[in-house]
Amino acid sequence: MKYKLSDISNYVKGKIDVSTLNEDTYISTENMAPNKGGIAKASSLPTATQTQSFAVGDILVSNIRPYFKKIWFAEYDGGCSNDVLVLRAKEGISKRFLYYVLANDVFFDYSMATSKGTKMPRGDKTAIMEYEVPKFTYEEQEKIAGILAALDKKIHLNNAINKNLAA
Repeated sequence: MKYKLSDISNYVKGKIDVSTLNEDTYISTENMAPNKGGIAKASSLPTATQTQSFAVGDILVSNIRPYFKKIWFAEYDGGCSNDVLVLRAKEGISKRFLYYVLANDVFFDYSMATSKGTKMPRGDKTAIMEYEVPKFTYEEQEKIAGILAALDKKIHLNNAINKNLAA
């Protein structure tokens, strides 16, 4: 059995005043690292008075050039550019499981296959919500997410060790 992404998540539509943000709490496609590499400090804030908001546990996915695989699990509240999709797990769905579903290369391949444009392809927001997701109980979702989170921690630690050894 499978869900559609729309069955387990929604796009967040809230706004936040840019005046309440800083370079650490603003996310754009520019400060999202490719290949699921997380985020960096923003170089600047938008000139608009308001921008898209996000909250802890939301999943931010760059909607421009999906092949760069830019995704981040929000660890704090903030704001982001309109080129970043903000997805929120529905009641009864594990936030971390949703993140790992979206961080899968298969999702990015799907997003590219359904994207619009050639030079700067953008994910099709309607098609993205049609993406099929395996159906698991909440307990199974948490178990899967826990295993993947443990692997992510080991990868992060190994990368830090390699960086230290290189220095």
